[in-house]
Amino acid sequence: MIDLYTWGTPNGRKVSVMLEELGLAYNVHEVDISKGDQHKPEFLEISPNNKIPGIVDSDGPGGEPIKMFETGAILIYLAEKTGSGLLPKDPRERAVTMQWLMWQMGGVGPMFGQAHHFMFNPKENVPYGRERYHKETKRLYKVMNTRLGEAPYLAGDTYTIADIATYPWVARKNRHQVDLDEFPNVKRWFDELSARPAVEKGMAVPFYNE
Repeated sequence: MIDLYTWGTPNGRKVSVMLEELGLAYNVHEVDISKGDQHKPEFLEISPNNKIPGIVDSDGPGGEPIKMFETGAILIYLAEKTGSGLLPKDPRERAVTMQWLMWQMGGVGPMFGQAHHFMFNPKENVPYGRERYHKETKRLYKVMNTRLGEAPYLAGDTYTIADIATYPWVARKNRHQVDLDEFPNVKRWFDELSARPAVEKGMAVPFYNE
């Protein structure tokens, strides 16, 4: 059994969507980051970086429990644990998948997150921050739009963990003030993924908000 420690954020939803796609049984433990639950000692034992999500797999490698944090690592771990095609075994396809996963981890997450910070109900208006991160967010959408004009999914012809990692951030498009009509290939991809039952279920864990 997998215990998921999470909250209603894009990073949290990467893992809940992954668990739903894999059909794995899991328990949800809410970590209310608005109340500082991520700093509690019991959560820090799972995620020492005090960021959600974290998981505890009671049936880890060798049958021993394992604690995991960092969403990219969790997605890779779960894909390898199950032998899922969400992380291809072919070396070339795997390399391309990892490339786009790292693009999300190093670009989309941090930059979209900063756009949210400066643009969505900010405590103070910082024009430089708004302009800088909105511009970078739209640049990343352009990169994604170009890629999705070449292939149906980020890693190519197959839906992978790269798509799962990126989708919840694009779902927050209203917070970073992006109109998907400007990026038709991203819109096509987003609408297709939104219709997947596992995505819909995973995005509702532990609650839904835009």
